[in-house]
Formats: sequence, C-alpha cells, structure tokens
Amino acid sequence: MTLAKVDASAWAELEAAAADSQSAFRYLNLCSVDADGRPQARMVVLRRVEVARRLLEIHTDVRSAKWQEISADPLVTILGFGPQPKVQLRLQGSAELHGPASECAAEAWSLLPRSTRSTYMGGPPGDDIGERSASEGRIADADGQAFFGVLIFRAETLDWFQLRHADNRRAVFAYDHLGPLTSSRWVNP
Repeated sequence: MTLAKVDASAWAELEAAAADSQSAFRYLNLCSVDADGRPQARMVVLRRVEVARRLLEIHTDVRSAKWQEISADPLVTILGFGPQPKVQLRLQGSAELHGPASECAAEAWSLLPRSTRSTYMGGPPGDDIGERSASEGRIADADGQAFFGVLIFRAETLDWFQLRHADNRRAVFAYDHLGPLTSSRWVNP
C-alpha cells in the first residue's frame, strides 16, 4: 500500500466512524494536560469529520475538566485503535472550543436526538451526585443546552501504525493549517 493510500484509508475510516456507532474509531481517546502538568485521557465520541480540512468534531460539557484544560492549552492528542485490521491512529493537533452561545454549538445542538441532549442536563461532570429537589431537576434539565459545547480538533500530524504477524508498519503524515498533506514517510515501527 502506498503512503497516499494509507492516508486516504485512515481518513476514510474516521469519516465512516462518525456515522457508525459500531465502528472502533467512533470512540476515541482525547488526551490533554491538566493545570498540574499531568496528562489526562478520556474517551470521547466522534461526531463529524471534515477530511479536506483534517477536522474532527467532538461534543462535550463546558463544565468538564477537559474543557478547562483545553481552554488553557489547546494542544491535544487523539488516539484510536481498530481491531481489524489492527490499526492505531494517533493524531496530534489543536482544539478550538465553541461554547453554548456560538453558532457552531447551536447548530450541533439542533441536530442532537433528545436522548443525547439529556446527557448535558444535571450537575457538572465529576461532581458528587446528591439529592436534588424536583424543581432543581427541572431547572437543570431545561438548561442542558447552556452546558453544551463543541470541540473542533485540527490534525497537524497523523501517526499510523499497523500490527501484523510479521513486519509491523508505521507511517507519519503532516498537514498544513488548511488541511492539505505536506509530508509523509514510512518510519520504523
């Protein structure tokens, strides 16, 4: 397989995963750094991919630790693994945050099913679950959109790695700020 085909295949996998809840690349690991300089990783759901611009869209609660971490340092890594054909995708780049008042978040919110919207209702992520009165619950539920944010990740590099019985393969790709491929090369696994 040529480097061009590897790059195209990786991005096709990601694009397909945004629409397929059964895809291994639908659920990715987003890695950032906290205020103490410790790496933090968590699973996120891939919602949309724009291949030409090398963008991934992820939804999140603006009260989450990741939102605060990325606000302070937008450089992040995204990691995914597909068991068939045993491919790891490690993307490095920067994240742009779009809060509840943004046009980007409003448009994404309008497309969400009710069941997904409900995940943004209630208390902040990581807080203790306590007793809430019925009126507090209704207020929190009505304000779910107020906690909804969109994270747009722009890939600067892709490290593609394939495990094989013999002769593992690895390639590295770099992209410019508008998305086009600027370099690619095979590297030792």
